[in-house]
Order: sequence, then structure tokens, then C-alpha cells
Amino acid sequence: MLSIFDLLDAGSLDLDLATYLMARISRGASLMVGASPGGAGKTTVMAALLNLGPADRPLVAATPEAVHAAARSPSRPGCYICHEIGSGDYFAYLWGETLRGYCGLGRRGHMLATNLHADDPAEARDQVCGDNAVPIEDFNRFELMVFLRVDGGWHPRRRIERVYAGDGSNGHRLIFDAAAGLTPDLNSSDCTGDVAYAQRCRRFLEHTLATPTRTIEQTRRAVLEFFQSSQT
Repeated sequence: MLSIFDLLDAGSLDLDLATYLMARISRGASLMVGASPGGAGKTTVMAALLNLGPADRPLVAATPEAVHAAARSPSRPGCYICHEIGSGDYFAYLWGETLRGYCGLGRRGHMLATNLHADDPAEARDQVCGDNAVPIEDFNRFELMVFLRVDGGWHPRRRIERVYAGDGSNGHRLIFDAAAGLTPDLNSSDCTGDVAYAQRCRRFLEHTLATPTRTIEQTRRAVLEFFQSSQT
């Protein structure tokens, strides 16, 4: 498993985008990572971004049993991870009725994270809302949609190509393109609304990137220390 600093080292994203994603995800934004080809790095990127998640959100594998239990009764807000939106008989793969239940957990205050085979929001929406009849309101609760691209042959380069964002209730708009960078006119509907906090996130990333911290364990410890210092 790779950390956000491994991804920065590899050029999979830049510091501006890492700052934006940390500011959103550390405040509980749900996320979806997409790419059509297998092996594009969807799970790797999702896991690296989840390492920036809130300290008070336990990670829960979104098995059918866990989804049904969370939907039936009130529970402590957590982060439910669907390993992939797909019909395969694999652990924490969701489709159909169970996927609809999973996406509905956002209405109960849970953070959601998943990946799927799609290259843009329209493809993702067709798969989630079209093939699986998930209400558009639940789809929109995925506040971040991260799409990857793979270039090259024997030594492929994987990078975040585009990121779309929303406020959890309306649709999504493009806020990052690999060719143009981060959109300069981000507003409170796209970000935390807390410029000072985003600046602290950037300083944390810049400082830690210059240290040997790279593993997900080391990164998580550093992130938790950052959260604690930000509250004081």
C-alpha cells in the first residue's frame, strides 16, 4: 500500500491537489475513484486518500451484512469502504439492492469510499444510478470523484487525470485537470470554506514530504498528530 507521499513522489498528483483533497477528506467528504482499465491504481489511490480521513471515523468494510446492519439501526458515524462497485462475488463488492443500501448510508451521516470502472461522472452516474437505480441524491453525496489515467507500456505512469467536486447535495463540477491544474476560483461549495485550515494542510504536506515519512503507518501517525495540533 502506498501513502499520499508516495503518490506525490511518483507524480501521480501535485501538492495543490493533495492539499485540496486532504482539506476535504479530513473533514469527512465521501469519495469515489474511477478508471475503466483494471490495474489503473484505483484501490491504491483510494487507500492513500483514506489515510487522510477523520480520526473519529472507524473504517468499516462495506459487506452486505455491515451495510444492512448500519441501515437498520443508528450507529456511530463511520467510513464504509466498498472495495468496488461491481457484480462480482468478491469481498465488499456491491451491486443492486445492497449497493442502493450502501449509498443510502450517506443520509445517516456516514462517510463513503469506493471505486469503479468509469472514466468520468457521466459513466459513473450511468452505472450507479442507471444500472443500479441508486437515487441521484445519494449519488451526489459522493462529494469527490477522482478519475485516473494510465500512460505507457512496460513502465506505465499512473496519475490522477481529473477531479470533480460537489457540496453533497448538488451535482459535480470539474475542479482539477492534469493539464491545467487546480481550478483557481474554488468557492465554499467546493472546499471546506476554511482557507486557514487548507493552508495548514499544505504546510503539513510540504513539511512531511521533506522527511523520510512514507509508509501508510508512518503517514497515519503524522496525520493524527496534525489533527491533534490543529485542535489546540
